[in-house]
Amino acid sequence: MSEEHLCEGGIFADKEVLRSTYVPENLPHRIEQIANLTDILSTTLKGKAPSNILIYGKAGTGKTATVRYVSKQLEEMARTCNCPLIYISCELFYTLHRVFGYLARVFNKRVPVFGWPTEVVYSELKERIDTEDRYVVVILDEMDKLVTKEDETLYKLLKINSELGKARVSVIGISNDLSFSELQDQEVKSSLDMKEIIFPPYKADQLKDILSERAVMAFSYSALDDAVIPLCVDLATKRNGDAKHALDLLRISGEIAERSKSEKVREEHVRIASEKIDANRVEVVKTLPLQSKILLSSVLILTRGKNERYFISGEVYTMYRRLCDHLGVEALTQRRLIDLISELDILGLINAVVVSRGRYGMTKEISLNVAEQLLQPVLFADDELKVLSNLY
Repeated sequence: MSEEHLCEGGIFADKEVLRSTYVPENLPHRIEQIANLTDILSTTLKGKAPSNILIYGKAGTGKTATVRYVSKQLEEMARTCNCPLIYISCELFYTLHRVFGYLARVFNKRVPVFGWPTEVVYSELKERIDTEDRYVVVILDEMDKLVTKEDETLYKLLKINSELGKARVSVIGISNDLSFSELQDQEVKSSLDMKEIIFPPYKADQLKDILSERAVMAFSYSALDDAVIPLCVDLATKRNGDAKHALDLLRISGEIAERSKSEKVREEHVRIASEKIDANRVEVVKTLPLQSKILLSSVLILTRGKNERYFISGEVYTMYRRLCDHLGVEALTQRRLIDLISELDILGLINAVVVSRGRYGMTKEISLNVAEQLLQPVLFADDELKVLSNLY
């Protein structure tokens, strides 16, 4: 252990390595995904345009970290073949108009943020990119925020090569929404030259490896009690193997220990951190539309009533319709409810895992992702939902 990690009364040696923005030199348990992505992107170094790539998996499965890791590895080599890599967070640039405008400005075209129609901005972007021979890689993180079933604007960017003469563009789309791929059928995917890379959730032993590696860099020597990492792993495994959640738990636990002047991060700090993260997540519930709150209430009531953790989508829909009748609200179709389930899953309020039921086909197993005792008072504080508290 180096001197910089020796404990001198401080908890942290380098807290930044526990943040999701940190790109480590080693990414455990993502060798296959790194190899697939590298193989597709490395065609640019051979003078060929790579395919479009759709990367999807639940939150905390290492998608963004892997893309940043591979991009970093290729960046130096890419400069020799005029291949810029451009990363865009769609949480910030949440419309195609903003994405097109940002890309145009990257290629030295002054485009106003407001005022120009999207078609005009797209046309200017094409003109600027096509001024010379180059291969452009555009990374769209949380790409699903840019598209709906009715909106075909995104396809313009995915098919831009058919309108270019000199340049070539490859789009890497990253999505937390496992149903996002269902928006395009196989024929459309083929026409877009789109490859798919799936990121499965981490298993408990894999999360332990990730946390152990980061902890060596993040904390001062002997600042972690032996029970801390196993507890973080256990809590994150219950959240569907979410590595980001595990790292957040570890970092916030350290911050709590530091503020309390503790010499070590202990199990009680992790439990306080878990409650704090849950409380922050539950705050999002207040901003949800009524139908999403009714859906969330359905999962909550099922959980409390049956004392079980997982429910198939049919059970949830049956309870949802019952609650709508009770409230005098028109129920959505089951297809539309599946969309709302995906949205709540992305927000981290529920877990929704696709499972096979043999000859009965595929369904989703749905469970709460926040503590019941935190969720219940927030949901039923809504005047329109107070009557549901009587169903317990």
